[in-house]
Amino acid sequence: MVLDYKKYADIMKVLTEPNRLMILDMLSFGELCACDILEKLHITQPTLSHHMKILCESNLTLSKKVGKNSYYRLNPDQIESLQQFLENIFHETSDCICK
Repeated sequence: MVLDYKKYADIMKVLTEPNRLMILDMLSFGELCACDILEKLHITQPTLSHHMKILCESNLTLSKKVGKNSYYRLNPDQIESLQQFLENIFHETSDCICK
């Protein structure tokens, strides 16, 4: 397995912002409407839109529009990929190019 270090470094940059981590934590319980996220985080709508754009571009979250509302959920494929990457680099069986 060849590791894509740039891809995961970019994802980790996304995760360095506390509000985005809180959003991911909230979404770990299931899909949420943007209005519910706004209520819990006490941030403005433009700020939430900015964070959600970054999370969607990183492929950590998926979105759908229903009428005027936007709904967000975790992207299980990307989350699993990130988990596997982290497990791989923190175990002796790593496919590190440094060997």
